[in-house]
Amino acid sequence: MSAIRLLVLGAVRQHGRAHGYQVRNDLEYWGAHEWSQAGPGSIYHALKQMAKQGLLVAHESAPSTAGGPPRTEYGVTERGVAEFFALLRAALTAYDQRTDVLSAAVGFMVELERDEALALLRERLAGIEEWRGSVTSHYVPEGGTGSLGHIGEIMNLWIRTADAGEAWTREVIGRIEAGAYTFAGEGEPFVGVLGEGEENPYATGGPDPGDDG
Repeated sequence: MSAIRLLVLGAVRQHGRAHGYQVRNDLEYWGAHEWSQAGPGSIYHALKQMAKQGLLVAHESAPSTAGGPPRTEYGVTERGVAEFFALLRAALTAYDQRTDVLSAAVGFMVELERDEALALLRERLAGIEEWRGSVTSHYVPEGGTGSLGHIGEIMNLWIRTADAGEAWTREVIGRIEAGAYTFAGEGEPFVGVLGEGEENPYATGGPDPGDDG
């Protein structure tokens, strides 16, 4: 699964309609350019590709405030909304996804109702526990490398990663059960997007590409 599709769909959906520079600005504000492949080229490519696939619809808007030709704004179609939620649910439950995919899903988990988010995270937890049990039935992490030699350290790495993932998931579940965060249908949501013209303290400083975005 690609984190960039989930990130871009989610960012556009939060705005209602957004041009490429807004999406890029939001993702940089979240730090996504540090923990994922959400660079400018990937963002603009994803916008254009998903428009071709019918997940986004392109609208020509007013010229860029920085000057230049009119730029393209994108909105999410019904198919795009369905794709967004499918990617979000899959990313929250799949214990073997890359960290950037999980990070993107955590950023949008409040788009779900609380009970569903909890159910998906519990499913993730069960998957981690099942995977760890299948591995440790044949391999003992503490001093159990045996004939594997240094290759056993690969198994140590994966088991430690699974343990960390399990601990983190349990903590998140506990916080959500205790009432943390505002989920869908519970009131005014937290909106982590920048307003038009609002300065982004984490921007990489690249130019507004105008109609390219």
